[in-house]
Amino acid sequence: MRTREQKLGSKNIIGAKVEQQRKNIGMKQKDLLAQLQVRGIDLNASGLSKLEGQIRGVSDYELKALAEVLGVSVNWLLGIEEKA
Repeated sequence: MRTREQKLGSKNIIGAKVEQQRKNIGMKQKDLLAQLQVRGIDLNASGLSKLEGQIRGVSDYELKALAEVLGVSVNWLLGIEEKA
């Protein structure tokens, strides 16, 4: 498994949690992208990498879809509540 070479950015607050949960459930980036596409979110691999690295912003539609796919709450992604 590759480790992040660059430090996290400051464009969003959910990127690190998206990456953490994706890895916790054993999901590859390409699988997450496919699940997002089913939900109408057109994101490419570069965009997801930037999102996880917190160097790209996240729309509300993307936030909702990410929470659904990853099986977590929007509040957990935002750091408002602990993971159940």
